[in-house]
Amino acid sequence: MLNRKIQLDKSWLEHLNIEFEKPYMQQLSQFLLAEKAAGKTIYPASESIFNALNTTPLDQVKIVVIGQDPYHGPNQAHGLSFSVPKGTKTPPSLKNIYKEINADLDIPIPNHGNLQSWAEQGVLLLNSVLTVEHSHAASHQKRGWEQFTDAVITLINRECQNVVFLLWGSYAQKKGQVIDRHKNLVLNAPHPSPLSAHRGFLGCKHFSQANTYLQQQNSHIIDWSIPE
Repeated sequence: MLNRKIQLDKSWLEHLNIEFEKPYMQQLSQFLLAEKAAGKTIYPASESIFNALNTTPLDQVKIVVIGQDPYHGPNQAHGLSFSVPKGTKTPPSLKNIYKEINADLDIPIPNHGNLQSWAEQGVLLLNSVLTVEHSHAASHQKRGWEQFTDAVITLINRECQNVVFLLWGSYAQKKGQVIDRHKNLVLNAPHPSPLSAHRGFLGCKHFSQANTYLQQQNSHIIDWSIPE
């Protein structure tokens, strides 16, 4: 399923093609096929599973934001961590991200939660797990996705440099342990969830720090504003 029906940007595929041949990925593919055959609704839609990689080619990655699982409600997940399509209510964690950007860079808070414009500028919005069952949070954890996205992070670490990794929460920070701090910038903060944002995410100034670093590396900065 995954290596036949899903189109993956060639910049990623030439390095990750080997992953699709490994037993863990074949088992994951069979699991997803069985779930669909059982009539279960899986998010995001098949064509959006690899949206993060397809929108942000490997050679254009400037910033990596690591999330955990896709949203598990209707019309929410579209393959970008923390992001939802226009017309869907902005989730609480993303509201806090917007609050921090507003405080950090004086950028107005948007009226929707679609972060596609960030992805198109080189912000890889990567979830650790790329699918989920409707109404069942974390239902596809430990099925193989974590190994695949570990391979993605390892690839970025090997092939790229001067990348900013925004690691929010202990889960993302653990997943980012492989990152070479000598050739990339790693910024840690608590998760932007309402449960933890007040412990240091709000006030972290990661967005201005990221742009300052990119500027120092003679790279284009990110426009963190969201087009209406």
